[in-house]
Amino acid sequence: MKENDVVLRTVTKIVVFILLTFGFYVFFAGHNNPGGGFIGGLIFSSAFILMFLAFDVKQVLISLPIDFKKLMIIGSLVSVMTAIVPTFFGKPFLYQTEADIALPLIGHVHATTVTLFELGILLTVVGVIVTVMLSISGGKS
Repeated sequence: MKENDVVLRTVTKIVVFILLTFGFYVFFAGHNNPGGGFIGGLIFSSAFILMFLAFDVKQVLISLPIDFKKLMIIGSLVSVMTAIVPTFFGKPFLYQTEADIALPLIGHVHATTVTLFELGILLTVVGVIVTVMLSISGGKS
């Protein structure tokens, strides 16, 4: 192992945490501010790709119990179902509902179906980007 590898791996552990935290922030701030599922998905993907660059791809895939192809399919289904389900109840396509939920420890939370739709977009983007990058690099996708 070269000295540069030690520095890269050490910095990667910190930067991946920062990227994932910022990705969560961008995802949840998305329906009120710039951001959302697509940009959050790109940030999450960059964290995974950085891990693949710093560490052995096979070891990272073993340590992460994520099948990125399945993640892509699940994300697409979540987004499509969020868009289509309101039509079964006489509402327009992509109809948004919202609710204020009182949670015991957190307090009042404003929840919308847009967040569920954006979650599907996030999962799809992460699945597609990481699968494409693994395929290009010759790693197991």
